[in-house]
This record gives sequence, C-alpha cells and structure tokens, in this order.
Amino acid sequence: MSVNAAIQSVLEKLPMATSIIMPDGTRIGESSPELTVQVKTHRALGRLATGQIGSLGEEYVNGDFDFQGSMHALMRAAVSILPDTPVNQSRSSAFIHFLQRLRSVWRHTLERDAKQIQFHYDLSDDFYALWLDPRRVYSCAYYAQPDFSLAQAQEAKLDLICRKLKLQPGERFLDIGAGWGGLLLWAAENYGVQGTGITLSRNQHAYVNELIKSKGLEGRVTMKLMDYRELQPEQPFDKMASVGMFEHVGRAQLTQYFSRIKELLQPGGLVLNHGITAGGVDHTQLGAGMGDFIDKFIFPGGELTHISHVLSHLSEGGLEGLDVENLRPHYARTLWAWSDALEQNMAEADRILDSSADGQRSLRAYRVYLAGCAMGFEQGWISLHQVLAQPEHGARSDELDNPADLSYPWRRDYIYNES
Repeated sequence: MSVNAAIQSVLEKLPMATSIIMPDGTRIGESSPELTVQVKTHRALGRLATGQIGSLGEEYVNGDFDFQGSMHALMRAAVSILPDTPVNQSRSSAFIHFLQRLRSVWRHTLERDAKQIQFHYDLSDDFYALWLDPRRVYSCAYYAQPDFSLAQAQEAKLDLICRKLKLQPGERFLDIGAGWGGLLLWAAENYGVQGTGITLSRNQHAYVNELIKSKGLEGRVTMKLMDYRELQPEQPFDKMASVGMFEHVGRAQLTQYFSRIKELLQPGGLVLNHGITAGGVDHTQLGAGMGDFIDKFIFPGGELTHISHVLSHLSEGGLEGLDVENLRPHYARTLWAWSDALEQNMAEADRILDSSADGQRSLRAYRVYLAGCAMGFEQGWISLHQVLAQPEHGARSDELDNPADLSYPWRRDYIYNES
C-alpha cells in the first residue's frame, strides 16, 4: 500500500472532518475540517498510518507532529485509528513478565524513586495551580452529584475517604504521598485527627508546611520529606491513606509495600489505598506507545497493576480487603476537567514554563498526557480503585462482643449516609 493510500485509509476511519498536511506541504482531506493535523517527518507519517498514538505524542512533543482543533477532537481521532486496543497490544509472554519484574526491582530504589517523583511533581507549583482545583488535589475526584464542579468533586472525594476510614477526633492519621496537603488538612480540619503526611517532592513539602503555619495547625499536623520505607513512628497509626502513590511503587515491590503499611498500622486500624490500576490482567503499561510516552515524559518508573493482582499482593502483605470501589468514570471526568483548564490557560502556562525549548516540550507533553489519560479511562484501558483494608485478624476479641463498637465496617451505609 502506498503512503498516500495508507493516509487515505486513516482519513476514512476518522469520526470527524479532518485535513492532513503531509511532510511536503500537500493537504489531503476535508477543506473545512474540525481537525487538522500536520505531519512534518516521514517517521511521524508512518506512526500515524499504523496508529501508534503514543509514539505520535512523542512526535508532538518534539515538534514533528502538530494539530489545530480541540483536544477532545484529537482524542476521538486517536481512538479511531488504533489497530487494536492498547491493552491487547501490551500483552506479553511469561519471559517478558520476568524481565519486567527484574526491571521493576532495579528501578525502585530509595534514590531512584525520589528522583522520579521530583522529576514530575517539582516541575512548577504555579503550573499545576493553573489546572488543578484550589486545594491542588492531584488525584481522581468524586462526582457525587452530576452538576459538581471540579472543586466540589475533589472535596467530595476527600470526605469520602475520611468516611470510609471512619476517622475520629484525636486519631493518629498517616497520609502516604500527601501531595499538596488536600487530604491531610481536610482530615485535620474536619475530623480532628493528629495528621502526618509524607512526600518525596521538595516543592510539596515546602508548600504544605507553609499551609500548616498559615492555618495554625502546628502541633496537630506534620509534613515530612521522606520515603514511606524510612518512616519510624513512635507508635503505629490508627488510620492511613495512600492516594495516587502506589502506582510509583513498582509491581515487584507491592507485597513489601502492603507489608510495610501493615507494620505502620495498629491492629484494628484501617487503610484506604486509592490508585490507578491496569485495564488488562497481564500488562504493566499501555501499548501503542502510550506507556512509553508516559514513562519518558511524565511518570518515569510508574507501573500499573490489575486490581486482581493488587488484591493478591495486599493479602500477601498481611492485609484483609474490606471494600473495593471502582471510580474509573470519575477519573475520566476529572482528567477532562484538568485538560480543559490547561487549554484555557495556555498563554499563562507558556509564561510559567519560560517559553524555552524545554518548557515548550513539557507543556506539549502535559497537553497530550491529560487528554490521553482521559481517553484511556473513558475506554477502560486503565482504571481507578479504592481499596479499604485492615491488618488480617485485626479485630480484638472484646470488640466481637460489642459489634456496635467494632472498627471493622459491617455495612457500607456508614460511608454514604452522612450525618
């Protein structure tokens, strides 16, 4: 098949009027398009013809592929040209899984994890503030009502986590990967806990400590710059949360991760693990070049695990799963809210990132990343699960005689029936 014939075949698959500008400047397709793509190199042309959408994202970051139109239109086009789902394309043999496990062990040392987190989260606080909600909650929101704004949905998510954990005044609460402090401060201000947050991001550490001072929460809330593996508390925590963090742990380390959580949690305590999971059982990243793009430009070292494997590792680590909730549609909507906000603030984002070549590459990478992930959650290629757990055999014998006081949640109505 000739190049022109291959591109014509691509045009026929697209769900909207589209024009393609070829490397030699010729234009193929509609004269009044909703979407125009410009392919500047033959390599980019080949990736377009074969539906390697993640690799096309890299071409966009490098300036060899461009478009005019909305991110929503671009993502609809991307889905239509895929030869197969990114989940099916990433299935691999047992030997490849063995090699991936070895790679996971090598990539997730204390030093490498710190560098990988700082690569992403220390880009620019002002940049993130452009498209996150005012609390800078950088994880899946919870649209408890269909008309919620992003800010309302993020507060609903914070409260959902607190209710699932049954937080009580005075309890010792640990937030692993506390980000910009949204959950940590919400729990302290609304549930009266004694809060400790940890992060590997220097920017987030400094930002949250300033918030703690401005809110007068010294003595009740502490933010530490450290790895969860290095934390040595004076006594175990009553309740814990890990939100948007375990994706950075690495599949080979998940059993040890959950085992460490058990060590940090008192018997009868509760932990809520909230994180992105794989859409397919047997893959750790998306195919079609999407996983490679995210690893290179956004989250180096990130790995995805299917919920079935997550629960297996959780059990092997000595925790008992109590409740599992899939929030995948909520994350698709969250990501589109982030993407739309970034698109509306492109001029300011360009200014914040200095308009330099590296700044332009970062901005282009985030445009593709946010919209591409929104598409991935919409399609079910990736998912988001909240898992509530406690140490195995965590209930005390005296509690069994008084089920009304039992920390173990017998029913789910305590989560959703707000007082």
